[in-house]
Amino acid sequence: MASKSKKLFVLDTNVILHDSSCLEHFQEHDVALPITVLEELDNFKKGNESINFHAREFVRRLDSMSGDALFAEGIRLGGGRGTVRIAIEAQIHEKLQGLFSPNKPDHQILNVALHLQSADTKRTLVLVSKDVNLRMKAKSVGLTAQDYKTDHVADVSTLYTGRRIVEDVPEEIVEAMYQVPFELPADEMTFDPPLIPHENLILKNARKSALVTFDPFTHTLKRVDKRSVFGITPRNAEQTFALAALLNDDIPLVSISGKAGTGKTLLALAASLENRRAYRQIYLARPIVPLSNKDIGYLPGEIKAKLDPYMQPMYDNLSVIQNQSGADKNTQSEQVRKMLEDEKLVISALSYIRGRSLNRIYFIVDEAQNLTPHEVKTIITRAGEGTKIVLTGDIFQIDHPYLDTQSNGLTYLIERMRGQKLYAHITLERGERSELSELASDLL
Repeated sequence: MASKSKKLFVLDTNVILHDSSCLEHFQEHDVALPITVLEELDNFKKGNESINFHAREFVRRLDSMSGDALFAEGIRLGGGRGTVRIAIEAQIHEKLQGLFSPNKPDHQILNVALHLQSADTKRTLVLVSKDVNLRMKAKSVGLTAQDYKTDHVADVSTLYTGRRIVEDVPEEIVEAMYQVPFELPADEMTFDPPLIPHENLILKNARKSALVTFDPFTHTLKRVDKRSVFGITPRNAEQTFALAALLNDDIPLVSISGKAGTGKTLLALAASLENRRAYRQIYLARPIVPLSNKDIGYLPGEIKAKLDPYMQPMYDNLSVIQNQSGADKNTQSEQVRKMLEDEKLVISALSYIRGRSLNRIYFIVDEAQNLTPHEVKTIITRAGEGTKIVLTGDIFQIDHPYLDTQSNGLTYLIERMRGQKLYAHITLERGERSELSELASDLL
């Protein structure tokens, strides 16, 4: 009975580069690592990126197991019933002959999986890969293939948005929000489901409405006012909520999601400039995800020239702030220019900020949907005293080849941090660039 219920999982390299602790999630089953996977990991050990860390960490863990059993019957996985072993390359399987080149690592992994399946027909073999193309190839030759879903969010349609609309609110409640002290004890209203820390509410009745946020520290409902910062004024309720969280120093972690043109990065940058005196430095960073299989190192020129195309959207947002009309336009523009010169405001690729001290930093991470859950965890756990971290992104616009709406770091953060007093989230739903931009985003 045990042999029928216990599965054999064959891991692709990208699973390990995504999560070096992946073996911990197969304890009741057996795991096979094709020798090709170890060879590929060896190519990733040098470097400062997340994948380099995972490659080194996994190899260290495997080495700590050591012993000849790793290449024979396998070594026990922790306290579970399963084992892990290295599977040596074999002659090209008959199912692959004439179909796939035997020299490609993906096909060598397929070959090992097929031979393991042929040698053990009494139980289910599953190839685990984050590469959808390899999963399709596996299925075409009769193998069961799955994505690595340990850190997946079950259903993004139910993902926390950070705000709700409450209809038919008693008139005296709404009126109280417009009278000193512009707040009420939260228990004066009943909510189903219960309120979440820093959740935003639009309280409405037939006559009036009020924008309110739940303060978990004082357990009160506080009115949220629309205000302009560095020439940027919120254009809708969600932007007003977002700006309030971005300016609140009691909330050290904020995430903002939304499609292109909703103002995520612009609001975050404006808020950081408004609160600049409370922080030693402002970092504005984004992950580099080339839309091909080549790293930026293949591009010609110095590092600045290589990074400029990736960083340009952030400079565009900065230009919008500098060009805002108003009496203090020239003063603010000069302040921004001086901050850039003195490196009080730093715009850079995320990989070039790793390793720096994050004490009293206003740290904005743009395009966070292109980060893995582990990368998001690494960034947040390095936050020092007085640091505020803001992550922005669109979970439906992912450039990373092995991430999707359910497995990216921004989705994972929203799901796991929901309900924490030190965290606030808001989803921006309406585009504010232009009517044409909104139309294109919806229809195209």
